[in-house]
Amino acid sequence: MAAIAQAAGARRERRALRMRPGSWLVWALVVFFLVNVLGVIGSVVLDSVGKTWFSGWTPTGYTTSNYSQAWDEFDLGQVMTVTFQITLLVVGLSLLIGVPASYALARRDFPGKRAVMLLFVLPILVPPIAYGIPLATMLYKVHLAGSFTGVVAANLVPSVPFVVYTMTPFIEQIDPRLEQAARMCGAPTRSVLGRIIAPLLLPGMLAAGILVLVRTFGMFELTFLTAGPTSQTLVVSLFSAATSAGIRTAQNIDAMAVIYTGSMLVLLVIALRFVNPTQLVARSRD
Repeated sequence: MAAIAQAAGARRERRALRMRPGSWLVWALVVFFLVNVLGVIGSVVLDSVGKTWFSGWTPTGYTTSNYSQAWDEFDLGQVMTVTFQITLLVVGLSLLIGVPASYALARRDFPGKRAVMLLFVLPILVPPIAYGIPLATMLYKVHLAGSFTGVVAANLVPSVPFVVYTMTPFIEQIDPRLEQAARMCGAPTRSVLGRIIAPLLLPGMLAAGILVLVRTFGMFELTFLTAGPTSQTLVVSLFSAATSAGIRTAQNIDAMAVIYTGSMLVLLVIALRFVNPTQLVARSRD
């Protein structure tokens, strides 16, 4: 009996190892995609530390001076400062506007609420370039485009709805009876908001802030359409360095690309560390 059971187990293992042709095709496509992605990233990283690379599978020599040259050539110190200033200001203003709007939408029923929610979701669903051009035209007419203020204003258009749709589930999960009990005990509105609502909203605000931080840091279309020479973020400066007229060393441009990719990777790791994606779609039901 033991031998029969062992033989049956071996047959089950062999069947588990055998895959249908469709499964092999899917895995082959996945491997092909990953190899191409790693090839593109690897070539940029290699070129960023290479001296020359005109032939062969690898550069002729390696050096780390490309990064210091790129930092000086593209004034990355000033660019990074502007990038973080714009990003942090957009995060702060988005939370300042989006959290009260989320609270009103989560706690109040009023005529046209569905229409308002639809207006908030449009900047998230519509590609930024679709509304970025008319938005930039309007900002140029009021003399805001090309400035720090214009870039912040343009990035607020998709960021505020993003905060609203991130924060609304968090607010809906808070029992409104807590607020009612506090008011019945005589607590003023300021105390209710500061001592009861605010501590409960901190996880949602942290999640929304980090996600807006990542989104704004990597936003290209709106920033490119509204930025000026002194208000370019890192991604716009990278595009300008790669496409504008003039002779630039390819290794320095690739070094700048590695700096941008590394910065985005750090922000994404931080976001995944503090943000639970399932919380962003959880909504309480009556």
